[in-house]
Amino acid sequence: MRALIAIAVLSAALPAYAKDVVIHAGKLIDGTSKNVRAKVSILIKDERITKVESGFVDPGKADLIDLSSATVLPGLIDTHVHLTLEIDGGNPIVKHVTRTPLNDAFSSVAFARRTLEAGFTSVRDAGADTDLVVAMKNAIDKGLIAGPRMFVSGAPITPTGGHGDAHNGLDPDLTHPRWQENIVDSPEAARRVVRDFKRRGVDQIKIMPSGGVISIGDDPTLQLMADDEIKAVIETAHALNMKVMAHAHGKKAIDRTIELGVDSIEHATYADADSYKLFKKHGAYLVPTMLIAQTVYEVAKTHPERLPPSSAEKALVTAPRITKNVADAYKAGVKIAFGTDQLLVPHGRNAEEFALLVKAGMTPIDAILAATQNASALLGKSADIGSVQSGRYADIIAVSGDPLADINELTRVKFVMKGGEVIKR
Repeated sequence: MRALIAIAVLSAALPAYAKDVVIHAGKLIDGTSKNVRAKVSILIKDERITKVESGFVDPGKADLIDLSSATVLPGLIDTHVHLTLEIDGGNPIVKHVTRTPLNDAFSSVAFARRTLEAGFTSVRDAGADTDLVVAMKNAIDKGLIAGPRMFVSGAPITPTGGHGDAHNGLDPDLTHPRWQENIVDSPEAARRVVRDFKRRGVDQIKIMPSGGVISIGDDPTLQLMADDEIKAVIETAHALNMKVMAHAHGKKAIDRTIELGVDSIEHATYADADSYKLFKKHGAYLVPTMLIAQTVYEVAKTHPERLPPSSAEKALVTAPRITKNVADAYKAGVKIAFGTDQLLVPHGRNAEEFALLVKAGMTPIDAILAATQNASALLGKSADIGSVQSGRYADIIAVSGDPLADINELTRVKFVMKGGEVIKR
């Protein structure tokens, strides 16, 4: 409750959207195919698209938005963000033991607005204080603050000593009630935590079956959650109609978690040809998070003091593998969804991930579809977001140039509409 109040204090009333709007789009990448349509009209009633027609129709009494010289796309979707967090230099251990969720609540208001204004109208939050991120999602939904549609997981579920155990690297006598709520060391504990998080309002669950990079002391190549714990989380979450995302770097953790039914693997650094076969067999998505990999590698080389102890050493070994993994997975036909994990990159720069995907071998249109069609399918929300077609939310962005010729156009979004409301004109 305190976190929600802290967020609301900074907010301003959002303007009401027009009832009827017509957008004239010079070019349209609609998120349903690789085709580009020219001279298209998008008809909007309240917060939803009612029709997409060829040609520039007479708007009649509707408000006209003229994007006839622009390229129009669906609102972008980042399936791996941390909207309440940002590592911005300084001693990470000091921040860990001095900041509270109330501090993060105030910061997150700016993070949410910057992300939305960058053209990302929906995000999947991949780890945060559970009650804070649920309150933030609710505040956005109620119009108290501006931000993208949020699908939230709360605190990532991890074993003792795993990636996400807040006790790692600290005096063993230091503790806090929040630091224990996501720790599971048995199937029974896993089921209890999933049910508790569902009760508290999360949309999905995140697990940490392998060690990580920006964490103290754990090994990213090892599987740290037991199979029965992973299975209990996935089965319980799926029974509650929630999807499960898994942070996994090491091959064993990747392969076993896919076989146990996870919906997406985040990072997948040490995946190989056999792993890609499992991705395809089980229908799991890969969320590469190239932006964080590149950034943490650069920080590890130039300013290792900005990272927790042991993280720089791990980053120098792990991060360079990401590009090759994305290239190999793409060639193998693995489903890829866009995600940045931009803990070390200021919020609002999510679109820098596109150039990295293209550099790894993806075509510009497939990189765009990863952030629209694929991302919405991963979230199970294709009927609402990820495309410009009848019945979907009027989540629409525009750029001046052609992102298929220069993918970096998506870092220069000029127009943003979310749910029929113009955010950036």
